[in-house]
Amino acid sequence: MSHLSTLVASAVGQKAAAAILDVLEIDPALTAQAEGPVSRAVFAMALNAVLFHDIMGRVPLGAAYVQERRAEGHKLVFDHGALRTIDFGDGVPTGALPAGHLAFARILEPLGYVLADLYPLDRLKMTGRAYAHADLPEAIPQFFISELHVERFSPAFGVIAHAVFDSTADALGVEAQRALAAFATEGSCGLDTARAALPQVVAAFARTHGPLRLEHYRALLAESAEAAWIATEGQAFNHATDRVPDVEAVADAQKALGRPVKDTVEVSGSGRVRQTAFKAQPVERAFLTDAGETTLTVPGSFHEFISRDRFVDETGVERLDLRFDSGNAQGIFKMTKAG
Repeated sequence: MSHLSTLVASAVGQKAAAAILDVLEIDPALTAQAEGPVSRAVFAMALNAVLFHDIMGRVPLGAAYVQERRAEGHKLVFDHGALRTIDFGDGVPTGALPAGHLAFARILEPLGYVLADLYPLDRLKMTGRAYAHADLPEAIPQFFISELHVERFSPAFGVIAHAVFDSTADALGVEAQRALAAFATEGSCGLDTARAALPQVVAAFARTHGPLRLEHYRALLAESAEAAWIATEGQAFNHATDRVPDVEAVADAQKALGRPVKDTVEVSGSGRVRQTAFKAQPVERAFLTDAGETTLTVPGSFHEFISRDRFVDETGVERLDLRFDSGNAQGIFKMTKAG
């Protein structure tokens, strides 16, 4: 069994691991390793596979699409996963976590990811950062991490944000820290060390702050749908993205099935990157009130589709356009708008 299969199976079980690794297009270089230490690239792909499995469990429409594609004989190219973070400004931590994207840079950078680009999301009072893998940038999924800048909102919003997010816990224990330190210095770690670390690293991509009061949720929602989403969902994958040859054709086919697809396809300024998505999966979340506990239906996560064209860069090398686009991203963010 390859190290990749062993790691994924240790996190989700052998049956689920076999299913998810059969669905995803995996570069042979990532499945060839079966002896010796676990490379950072293999661990990064294992993390992505487990996170993809998690979001498919939370987004039934995305899971149905994936199953249909597999039944037709197609595999999915997992392009990127996206998550949202809170940034209080001036380096102020988010509970037990480093500020904003730094909570995940400390995970991704030891695994071989590099900051590929920065994307202002000014309409949302956010900033997006794309992290691409240095070893296999076209084959290992990127991470798109956005920060919500609390200081750009009202003072009252800031007070509520602290009340909600100051309880955020850190999921990384000794095992994860040991593995990440080895990946940072050696580029690899032992299989047992990697296996012990993976559940803790996966747990960082979740909601780790405490119970949410209804009035706090509504106060955040009044100024930012994105902050309200983070309040209920935390740092879970906001969406996972399937890289397809023709996103327009996929959108038309899904609309023909009566599925809730974004009305229009987002096109980057270069014209080379085109994106659309299903609307967010409605989920039920519990809220505290003075009378006890109540449940509301709120937006959860969703599945996205992207087409990327190849181009010749400034050095004359042809490559896949792995960039993102601020306009596209802000359009896709509307998929989790409440109401």
